[in-house]
Amino acid sequence: MMDALLNKGYKRVMAILPRRAGKDITAFNICIRMLLRKIQTIFYVFPTYSGGRKILWDAITIDGTRVLDFIPEELIESRNEQQMRIRLKNGSVFQIIGSDSYDTSLVGTNPGGIVFSEFALADPRAYQYSRPILAANDGWALFISTPRGKNHLWDLWNIGRHNPETWFVYKMTVEETGHISMASIEEDRKSGEMSEDLIQQEYFCSFEMGVEGSYYAKYIDNLRLKSQIGVVVWEPAFKVHTAWDIGVRDSTSIIFFQCIGQSVRVIDYYEKNKEGLEHYIKLLESKPYSYGKHIAPHDIGVQEFGSGMTRIEKARTLGICFTLSADLSIADGIEAVRSTLPKVFIDEKRCAQLIKALENYRQEYDAKKKIYKAIPLHDQFSHAADAMRYLCVSLPKTRDSLSAQDLDKAYQEARYGGQQNSLPSVFRNDLPKF
Repeated sequence: MMDALLNKGYKRVMAILPRRAGKDITAFNICIRMLLRKIQTIFYVFPTYSGGRKILWDAITIDGTRVLDFIPEELIESRNEQQMRIRLKNGSVFQIIGSDSYDTSLVGTNPGGIVFSEFALADPRAYQYSRPILAANDGWALFISTPRGKNHLWDLWNIGRHNPETWFVYKMTVEETGHISMASIEEDRKSGEMSEDLIQQEYFCSFEMGVEGSYYAKYIDNLRLKSQIGVVVWEPAFKVHTAWDIGVRDSTSIIFFQCIGQSVRVIDYYEKNKEGLEHYIKLLESKPYSYGKHIAPHDIGVQEFGSGMTRIEKARTLGICFTLSADLSIADGIEAVRSTLPKVFIDEKRCAQLIKALENYRQEYDAKKKIYKAIPLHDQFSHAADAMRYLCVSLPKTRDSLSAQDLDKAYQEARYGGQQNSLPSVFRNDLPKF
């Protein structure tokens, strides 16, 4: 297949295939032919290094044949079990690596071709870093995967579809492959062993059904249906509030939003990693907005590495006064987001990264127990989702004016002190009257 496609000028090939469709065995056979066609190095990249050993290096087919035995022994010069590398007698090299170590495995190498298996689960930077290498070598890349929501695989799928002169892309569902019977799938559906979301994703290669275990995917779909994701105009007459997820080694995310009537209008979003607070405060100053409250995580009082100052203290010296978000559990915060999303409007262009994160924010999966844990998965989507959670739980703190109840509470606290229930009973007015 690759021979024919390369002869036609394609350098990037993407195949979207259902689960258990024999993708890796087919791709491995392609690699063997390419290694014999031309002396070159081919990397086979799995999401993790350990996964590559289990899925391909040590894999055995249904009929009991070891996958590596598809390479005739008389063609092999040497085999390195530890590094999962095979050198052929013609000088070509085949090696399995993991996207989790792309910086040490790919940078500085010289491959002629790279296969990315289950790219939806891989670190996308593995391809981003290898792209210049392939361009310099006139090399090729093959992507095989099953969808996992609208993440980086979805982005690359659309790039491929819109660049047919250099990309060859195709998608096959279980109806085309026929490797699993429809009766078997129907049994899974009726028994409840697989949810409809998972069936559509794994067997019918659906990007639209969202991620199994996703917290917000269906809510985002509803926003699209109601045209609440699109162009959201900044209203200069209203203050712009910000909600932050502040990282030290991880990314820092900032959501810019306005509260107008009962609606929450998310007008802008920014995310970057390995930058100090100075960088983000300069960013705020570069915007034309008139700011209201800056919402920060309730645990912002932790120390800055090396400075001895807490992040909230450092921010104050730089001219920004944070308002701490409500101290709720993650579960309560997620429920607050779900309750708030129906009245949220999000700018589709400026907040594209935020929308993608909310769609892909999901529960962590316990592979041993085959269940989803009660905690979110910490990945590249967590930071934006956390910032959204802080926004939603802290909306009452963004109000510009006090309600009658707030005024009465302020009056009572000013007159009797902040802790009325600590006063002697004779002075308290919150006890029942007899």
